[in-house]
Amino acid sequence: PFSQGEYNVYSTFQSHEPEFDYLKSLEIEEKINKIRWLPQQNAAHFLLSTNDKTIKLWKVSERDKRPEGYNLKDEEGRIKDISTVTSLQVPVLKPMDLMVEVSPRRVFANAHTYHVNSISVNSDYETYMSADDLRINLWHLDITDRSFNIVDIKPANMEDLTEVITAAEFHPHHCNLFVYSSSKGTLRLCDMREAALCDKHSKLFEEPEDPSARSFFSEIISSVSDVKFSHSGRYLLTRDYLTAKVWDLNMESKPLETYQVCV
Repeated sequence: PFSQGEYNVYSTFQSHEPEFDYLKSLEIEEKINKIRWLPQQNAAHFLLSTNDKTIKLWKVSERDKRPEGYNLKDEEGRIKDISTVTSLQVPVLKPMDLMVEVSPRRVFANAHTYHVNSISVNSDYETYMSADDLRINLWHLDITDRSFNIVDIKPANMEDLTEVITAAEFHPHHCNLFVYSSSKGTLRLCDMREAALCDKHSKLFEEPEDPSARSFFSEIISSVSDVKFSHSGRYLLTRDYLTAKVWDLNMESKPLETYQVCV
């Protein structure tokens, strides 16, 4: 009575390879932590992918036509002897089986000491940010050899460390605003217009803890694993161990709605 959709693999490519950091005697796995698509500007698609340390920009394009009738090349692509060319012809495009080509465009490396957990593309379509456990860096998509540190929560003494960054996301419309979440269950909204280093947040979203409900697992349960803006930019959606919460940017005291996801 109805047709079922069938999904086939569009394209497969190897994004990262295993590496070894000889200075720290640390193996860097090839596993991908995050993938983010860039807004489409032309027929090609661009995406950012990251493992624990290195971020790469990839171009994904389609080709369903091939040129034929070169004047200086034969059918196998070899250069002809110019002395044998006696006439000129106009090359033509002929249809061929669809081919998906994936090519690396940029490699953004050596900027994170700790494992990268988030990347987010800015609404200005020129910059993006990457976050690890203790720092957030701002990148320009055309510049690979440097980035700007915009958040640094690393204490002078690592024994004083009480929380880590778990996720970060740009506002969908305002390129100066971004939010990041922590393992303590807090959300911090930052404005890059206020200072170059956004260690002081503009707004802090935190649900007051019920002392009677506190247990040994409270800190683990409250840790926010991901945060996303709504399409309008008015609301935040967060996920922790047991719940998904909706926050209003204009109300920091408590979430608008809480959904139990583990019963």
